[in-house]
Amino acid sequence: MTVATLGLSGLRKAAILLVQLGRDRASKVLAMLPEPMVEDLTAEIVRLRDVSVDDAGAVLNEAHSTLNSSELGARGGLDLAKSLLADSLGVERAGEIMERLGATLAEMPFEAMRKADARQLITFLADEHPQTIALVLAHLSPQQSALVLSGFEQDMQADVAHRIALMERASPDVIRLIERELDRRMSTVIGPQELSAVGGVGPLVAIINRADRGTERMILEGLESLSPELAEQVRAQMFIFEDVTLLDDKAIQLVLRNIESAVLALALKGTGAPVREKIMRNLSTRAAENLAEEIELLGPKRLSEVEEAQAKVVTEIRALEQAGQIMIMRGSDEALVE
Repeated sequence: MTVATLGLSGLRKAAILLVQLGRDRASKVLAMLPEPMVEDLTAEIVRLRDVSVDDAGAVLNEAHSTLNSSELGARGGLDLAKSLLADSLGVERAGEIMERLGATLAEMPFEAMRKADARQLITFLADEHPQTIALVLAHLSPQQSALVLSGFEQDMQADVAHRIALMERASPDVIRLIERELDRRMSTVIGPQELSAVGGVGPLVAIINRADRGTERMILEGLESLSPELAEQVRAQMFIFEDVTLLDDKAIQLVLRNIESAVLALALKGTGAPVREKIMRNLSTRAAENLAEEIELLGPKRLSEVEEAQAKVVTEIRALEQAGQIMIMRGSDEALVE
């Protein structure tokens, strides 16, 4: 802020700048601003009337200086937000707002990774240590992590999955250090401290649930070879299509009410006898005959189509369980007796 503009409010300086830009440029700027801000600026332009040459020149100089300053780059950030608030509202008011916003202002680690294509990440992370990969995937969305994980060999999938499940907390400083190093390399190719929760069985289950069936199967098999106990924990929190055999008859009947016969027929295409028998047993004789005939009439189907149909059934089962309408008997649950 220059000495010449100290007496001008931020709104007044913005209005002066718009006037100096000219009608065409000013209208383009206003078109990109929120409506309340446009109203405020319009009212301030009306109040401007006469603007001294000194004020106009000072505002233009300040705008030019600010735009070319290292303080304003292509990115924003916490420090910049604080500075802008302090300039426009005062230090005390800015402090109150920042305190109220609190943790929501904290930047999430590995932001650059979240913006990258999954295929790029697979190539970039392929030679990294499994612990580093686990740390990165634990911070990405489950959907993105599932895509990345599916691109690795089975042994690597199992190792990374194992590490995500066992990971509980990591130092923010360590996370930032790894993030900076990865960002640096990625840019060339495409007292006890507080700890942050970054992994665990929950995030791993979320990742697996969003992976394709083939990847899901390989992860679970690999995890089983590394740690049977951990694999059991993961399975206890997820449900795959073949687990319909864990449902009692009443639950199966409730699920079947909400599944179209065409979807059910496709989901049962190529499944084992136990699953098909469980479904057929809970249909009327006529409905079971019709379903069997519909399955035969389907002919050969792509595996992806079958898995998509199975996923719809599983989604319905999980929704009913979450709503408390059915109960899934897990492997470690004791049988119920009446």
